[in-house]
Amino acid sequence: MADFLSMYSIQHWLESCPQGYLGGTEFGHLPSEKEPELLVADATIREQAIGVTVQLVVGERCALAASSGLINAAPDEASKRYLATQTLDEARHVEVFTQRLYDLGVKKTELEDVIRQQANPNLVKFAEILLEKVDKKDFVAGVVGQNIVLEGMAFTVFEMLHAGNEGVNPKFAHTLSGTIADERRHVGFGENRIGSLIRENPERKPEIERMQRDMSYWMLATFADSFRDRPAREELRALRENVGGYGAPKAKWHGADLGNLEPDEMERLLADTVLKEFKIRLGRIGLEYQTPDRPSAAA
Repeated sequence: MADFLSMYSIQHWLESCPQGYLGGTEFGHLPSEKEPELLVADATIREQAIGVTVQLVVGERCALAASSGLINAAPDEASKRYLATQTLDEARHVEVFTQRLYDLGVKKTELEDVIRQQANPNLVKFAEILLEKVDKKDFVAGVVGQNIVLEGMAFTVFEMLHAGNEGVNPKFAHTLSGTIADERRHVGFGENRIGSLIRENPERKPEIERMQRDMSYWMLATFADSFRDRPAREELRALRENVGGYGAPKAKWHGADLGNLEPDEMERLLADTVLKEFKIRLGRIGLEYQTPDRPSAAA
């Protein structure tokens, strides 16, 4: 275990993150990069951007609370030090996405009200369940929920958002690219740490699979909701034309043209890709995907 944990040392983090891909950035992007004028000026587009960014803030606040709480629950010093670096990563993510809300016109005095009103209730529920595990100092459940379920599924969403914005909103795309690099490290730690645990204690595999099943429902429900509150299709079509490339035909992701997808098609693509990649990640650590039951509280 010590060998793989050396890849997650503070020195490695310093060299790759603040001294590496974040060099020269300000709130995750270059100081010269700004939100597109039309995005800020058009109320409909701006509200969509605010809604997406609110979910990112909610997810990252959860990740910040979980990673910081897991430090004292970690059974070894190397994991504690790694989780200290992840805690700083998550704090940075909260800060950069909160700053984006300000850049989109959200007033600091209204921030918490905006987040409370727009936060996806399924994501809020997932956060409550995960943080309850962390409060109980359940290290294994915390890492499964945080680094495998939350970060593993969110990683795919970040990649889709990056693909959709790369050619039309360099500021947001740049912010996402740094976040993706961080999340890749977080997911890698979760896979390696839980994978080593299963190899050393194979009798715990069914228990860990149950943890994955029980916590996955709320994240999958969050993604299913992602496109339900969008404007009508006619409005979306008009936005594509008016923005002149926002989510343009060149925004390719997994063979699909994001600029030409209808909301239900994009929802299906995201859900299918999240689940496919999540199953691959579970397979790498020797876990079988367990289809989550619908919790009674969600009925």
